[in-house]
Amino acid sequence: MARRRRVTIIEQPWHLFAFTATAVLVGVLTGFMAATFRIVLLGIATVRTQFVGWAHGNVFFGFLLVVAVAAAATAAAAWLVHKVEPHAEGSGIPRVEGVVEGRTAPGSARILPVKYVGGVLAIGAGLALGREGPSVQMGGNIAVILSRLLRRNRHDMRTLVAAGAAAGLATAFNAPIAGGVFVLEELVKRFDPRTTIATLLASAAGFGSASLLLSNTSDFYVAPLHDPRLVQTPLVLIVGLVTGYVGVLYNRAVLYSLRIADTSTWPVELRAGLIGAAVGGAAFFAPWIVGGGDDLTARALTGQDTILTVVGILVVRFFLGIISYAALTPGGLFAPMLVMGSDLGLLVGLLGAAVAPSMTPDLAGAALIGMAAFFTSSVRAPVTGLILATEMTHSVNLLPQMLGACAMAMLVATMLKSEPIYDSLTARAVRNAQANLLEERAAEKAVRILEKEAAQEQARAEAEEQAEAEGQEVAEGAMHTTAEAPDSERAQRPPEAAEPPEYPPDGASPTDPPPPAPEP
Repeated sequence: MARRRRVTIIEQPWHLFAFTATAVLVGVLTGFMAATFRIVLLGIATVRTQFVGWAHGNVFFGFLLVVAVAAAATAAAAWLVHKVEPHAEGSGIPRVEGVVEGRTAPGSARILPVKYVGGVLAIGAGLALGREGPSVQMGGNIAVILSRLLRRNRHDMRTLVAAGAAAGLATAFNAPIAGGVFVLEELVKRFDPRTTIATLLASAAGFGSASLLLSNTSDFYVAPLHDPRLVQTPLVLIVGLVTGYVGVLYNRAVLYSLRIADTSTWPVELRAGLIGAAVGGAAFFAPWIVGGGDDLTARALTGQDTILTVVGILVVRFFLGIISYAALTPGGLFAPMLVMGSDLGLLVGLLGAAVAPSMTPDLAGAALIGMAAFFTSSVRAPVTGLILATEMTHSVNLLPQMLGACAMAMLVATMLKSEPIYDSLTARAVRNAQANLLEERAAEKAVRILEKEAAQEQARAEAEEQAEAEGQEVAEGAMHTTAEAPDSERAQRPPEAAEPPEYPPDGASPTDPPPPAPEP
């Protein structure tokens, strides 16, 4: 049996340079776009807080006004997705993963504006959604647009979509390394040189262009932490155990809420409006509890809350995050995960400090460990979790403990047979994309049938009109012929001889001879 020879295609330097330049351009444009998206959301969050404070001047009407505005904004975001561009729904990361893997089509350029405006409406209304998912998908859509303009092939387009996603995440969290690593670890799932070059360059370019509009400081401040000690290992493993189990529970709750939303017969806009109204009601009484949750994560990383406060935040944010994602508006899961993980780590740290303070790390450190471990449990991307937590806090001395907690969280999630959240969401996104494609094809087929029937009906009507016109012309011709026939017949007929006079004339005798005939 002949062995198959492996053929290696060597890319020309000029082609590689052009591809790399395109990746850098994708990163630059994505950085500007994601930076403006972040600035707008920060501004709206400030306005929302001020608006709620103003509404407290008249409790009854102020409450109704806050609820109505949140419901209207959420319903508008859902309408944009449902009517204009269904592929802009949700986080966007699953959709990008499906495109990168070649399981779904890249989509149209409408994704970019719908994701931007819909994300501003939904997250600005107070839904517990993050900005990173929309930033990732908008970066991927920018790559699709540029690839089509520059006539890149399908393989290059997929790689550039991954590069745009990395730039979007890097800008969303001020974490360029985590942006590139997340795409390689979670979306592409490989580290081949060509993809790695494009992804890392796009991430760096996006971070660089965004820095012209945003500051380069870390997203969260963490006070200097003590170095880890071996005696703290049991509590660190407990953090991993707790975050691993709650992460699995959170994934299943999110997927369950999506199944309910997918099978619901209620109009999408009505369902989203009701969710927005509930979030608006929560915002009226506790405006700090709604939104993406960056302030809550920063608060947990100070380690200054009480056990009761942390438990309340965890319960509210757990259900708030689930129903917010079920609204099917643009918005991501990253930021809500960071809130859950940091508060779970802080809760374990507070309980440990009450029971065995000598075995408990710094409370801020416990929150940081929990943030990385929860992300690992839900997404199953431990390297990204470690790098993301480190870049966002500029704290590195707890890396060994974070690594142990992430390993424990991943072990728990694997033993419980929990699928990574983005893998489950990607499968759903692919199914929805195929269903949308079938619906579009069915609609196009129905339109073609209706057009064909309309054309046949029009041809039939024209034929009837033409036949009627021809019949009318024949009738008019016949009438005209009938009217002219006596005159022509009279002209052609020979003159009739004059009738002889009646004989015998009155008063004459029958025996009298007849008069002579007149001479001609």
